[in-house]
Amino acid sequence: MLRGISRFSQQSVAKRALYRSGNQCVRGNWGTRCLATNSSDNFLSTTNAAYIDEMYEAWQKDPTSVHVSWNAYFKNMGNAGIPASSAFVAPPTLVSHHTGAQIPQDMVMGASGTMDQGILTHLKVQLLCRAYQVRGHQKAHIDPLQISFGDDKSKPLPKELTLEHYGFTERDLDREITLGPGILPRFTREGKKAMTLREIIAALEKLYCSSYGIEYIHIPSRAQCDWLRERIEIPQPYHYTIDQKRQILDRLTWATSFETFLSTKFPNDKRFGLEGLEGVVPGIKTLIDKSVELGVEDVVLGMAHRGRLNVLSNVVRKPNESIFSEFQGSAAPEEYEGSGDVKYHLGMNYQRPTTSGKYVNLSLVANPSHLESQDPVVLGRTRAIMFAKNDLDKYQKAMGVLLHGDAAFAAQGVVYETMGFSHLPDYSSGGTIHIITNNQIGFTTDPRFARSTPYPSDIAKAIDAPIFHVNANDVEALTFIFNLAAEWRATFHTDAIIDVVGWRKHGHNETDQPSFTQPLMYQKISKQKSVIDVYTEKLISEGSFTKKDIDEHKQWVWGLFEKAFEKAKDYEPTSREWLTADWANFKSPKELATEILPHEPTVVQQEKLKEIGKIISSWPEDFEVHRNLKRILTNRGKSIEKGEGIDWSTGEALALGSLATEGYHIRVSGEDVERGTFSQRHAVLHDQKSERTYTPLQHLSDKQANFTICNSSLSEYGCMGFEYGYSLTSPDFLVMWEAQFGDFANTGQVIIDQFLAGGEAKWKQRSGLVLSLPHGYDGQGPEHSSGRLERFLQMANEDPRYFPSEEKLQRQHQDCNFQVVYPTTPANLFHILRRQQHRQFRKPLILFFSKQLLRHPLARSKLSDFSDNGFQWIIEDVEHGKSIASKEETKRLVIMSGQVYTALHKKRESLGDKNTAFLKVEQLHPFPFAQLRDSLNSYPNLEDIVFCQEEPLNMGSWAYAAPRLGTVLKETDKYKDFEVRFAGRNPSGAVAAGSKALHAAEEEAFLKEVFGQ
Repeated sequence: MLRGISRFSQQSVAKRALYRSGNQCVRGNWGTRCLATNSSDNFLSTTNAAYIDEMYEAWQKDPTSVHVSWNAYFKNMGNAGIPASSAFVAPPTLVSHHTGAQIPQDMVMGASGTMDQGILTHLKVQLLCRAYQVRGHQKAHIDPLQISFGDDKSKPLPKELTLEHYGFTERDLDREITLGPGILPRFTREGKKAMTLREIIAALEKLYCSSYGIEYIHIPSRAQCDWLRERIEIPQPYHYTIDQKRQILDRLTWATSFETFLSTKFPNDKRFGLEGLEGVVPGIKTLIDKSVELGVEDVVLGMAHRGRLNVLSNVVRKPNESIFSEFQGSAAPEEYEGSGDVKYHLGMNYQRPTTSGKYVNLSLVANPSHLESQDPVVLGRTRAIMFAKNDLDKYQKAMGVLLHGDAAFAAQGVVYETMGFSHLPDYSSGGTIHIITNNQIGFTTDPRFARSTPYPSDIAKAIDAPIFHVNANDVEALTFIFNLAAEWRATFHTDAIIDVVGWRKHGHNETDQPSFTQPLMYQKISKQKSVIDVYTEKLISEGSFTKKDIDEHKQWVWGLFEKAFEKAKDYEPTSREWLTADWANFKSPKELATEILPHEPTVVQQEKLKEIGKIISSWPEDFEVHRNLKRILTNRGKSIEKGEGIDWSTGEALALGSLATEGYHIRVSGEDVERGTFSQRHAVLHDQKSERTYTPLQHLSDKQANFTICNSSLSEYGCMGFEYGYSLTSPDFLVMWEAQFGDFANTGQVIIDQFLAGGEAKWKQRSGLVLSLPHGYDGQGPEHSSGRLERFLQMANEDPRYFPSEEKLQRQHQDCNFQVVYPTTPANLFHILRRQQHRQFRKPLILFFSKQLLRHPLARSKLSDFSDNGFQWIIEDVEHGKSIASKEETKRLVIMSGQVYTALHKKRESLGDKNTAFLKVEQLHPFPFAQLRDSLNSYPNLEDIVFCQEEPLNMGSWAYAAPRLGTVLKETDKYKDFEVRFAGRNPSGAVAAGSKALHAAEEEAFLKEVFGQ
């Protein structure tokens, strides 16, 4: 409010300035908004105090910059206690801005204290300007079809944009208004001192209601709003030179000709063309050029299928002969092994020059048809690039750009989940540019049935992003908006939304008939001129180019398409055309195909482990750790020093710490991972007397790689996608996402199904992402028991019908789509995490862990297990010759995975059973065919083979393991005709029992079944 006055007096001054007694004042984004409760002057009762703030600031610098009556008002307001009505007592003489004549005092303030009409008019015009800033977009001509938004004639104009609302008539239009604070200040700085009301309205119409409309008043930052106004309220918002128009025309010609060429050569193919929104392509190129000028080196793009081929061709620069060869049915790259994907789902990375002479690295993320699922992937990849470039403090070198359909942007929840990362400390990527390719229809659904808001972009107001609506047929306005968005992002490092409103020439695809459901819309579309025709007519009419010039250029572009089409028959694609990220100096699957890879060196010397152990069990001297945590950390250090009794969390910390000292960047994220959902990890210590934190794994050595662990937002879909994107950037990043409970990972099922399980087969895209999923039945009910092990195993790509040949056994990991493990010892956890990095390829790792085993005495390891052994696919019973008989005397073998081992162990002990042995399968996929065969052969006298799980029959690993166990048995010496017996819970629709008592009863029942009771 008014500067130089105390906060309380500021508020009272504002109230006195604007209201009579009985009015109420409410704080808002732009100052004080008033609600009249007893006032005859409704105009004053709705005045926004932001403009008075502006006038007061201007008056402080130069008293002559405001109307003379306001000069008198501000002078008088300095006298505390003067009533608002008295504050308007004018000086002895006032000079009329219109005639220069002196105005008697009683003409400024009447006997009743009414306001001078000059001030009143000024305030009204201020409010009118404000109305255009707030609501001008509702009148803007942003729809080329002229059926929606401001062009929808069935909807009345906002009353604030009408003359009548302010009491103006036609006679007032030629009244001259002195410009100043709140009334087109940029016009004043460019020489205009006064304008007629008619001219002011015309200027406002041009600035806020032309072929673009802008929403920004919802942004709470005054500085950001002022920044936008400075660039919007310019007498000539944009003016392009002949060369700049030539560039716009050239880019538009390529974009439109590409669609026309494809429709000519492949009329019956689906291509999800961009007709009706081709202006987006030159817009994106403008955005990239401007951003590169401002420091960006990498741009990561994400988009759905519509317009993807055009973007690949004209923005990312995928060779056109490659695109045409895909239409002609040419094979995938020779080195490609897998299913491949349709052409409008593929990604690519490429380095290309920009108009500034600088080069930019462009990466288009491959993605499935699950709309918006690529959004968090793009942001994760962008963040990882920033990390790799040491740019996380400035957010200058990398930028994410997302293209959305209008129906998807408004309806897909992951859009909001992704936007929620905007300002999170370990997720922010310095602002994302969102481009809505708004064709005003879903598949066959009208917008009024697809969203509850006027615009698809309204959700973006939740993150205070500016929203630019622009008519797809005005390519110069579109260029201006894309430039403005680039400058905004570079200045404030926050998101910006560009809503490009156009149409869809064909149906959902080129073979669809849209008139079945949208007859009136498609009657309009059939009469629409193409954006290239609209622009060429404009250029010819203004004399910028001749028709001959334009036609010759179009023919030249078409000729290049024809040449590419001819070359397509013999074109041989390369892997770079498919990869979202090209891991330089890292062997490709083809290069590894003929190699027998060495054993992964996952062991670490004990001296090194003890060094790490001291650090992860200590804290600074001036740091007050919670008293209970002191005991936990002290015991952690003792277990390592003694070399025995090492628990689960300590094993994990040793793995991550050792990898960090070897130069691998570690990132662990998820809900509550810093402490750990089960209070087990304690990776970040909190000072009990301050807000200070300390992360031991960040203090291993001066040469260690970065270790990041961060709590995430409560979004599994968004966060899992983000971490997947992060993992794509470098094979030297170990990225782990952990679910709060394994059950909750199911809201990220799209990322699991479409990216993790099939990403390499479809797109050649490799990832080493680790999903850490708590799993295990402890009587906590159906929502806190299962990580849905069966779902991951169902997607495993290894054939259960055939025992692998020796060659295939060597390649089990190279050929699998992902790994699924359920380890039961801290040492095995240690080795599986280290194995992720110490190999020549990358595969996602689905890591189940038991809540019970975090502290169970059976889940302890010796230090020698970390330094002398590697990961064990299976773990045989260690009690032979101790509490149970030898292998030769064993009659029953129970095969299982995970924590059910502890219940079986306890039951066997209580029964005094000496002839039953246990075999733990630690890795389920790839399946341990050879290891199980050899283990079974080491038991010469088995009479019963049981597979036990705690999950219901229709869940868990039984359905996956049963056919594979049958295949293994056929390869054994003595058990070819054996059948494996199942012991577990009965089939169920719910994951687990809801009561502890029922849980215990079910467990006791299947334990008895195991031991034949």
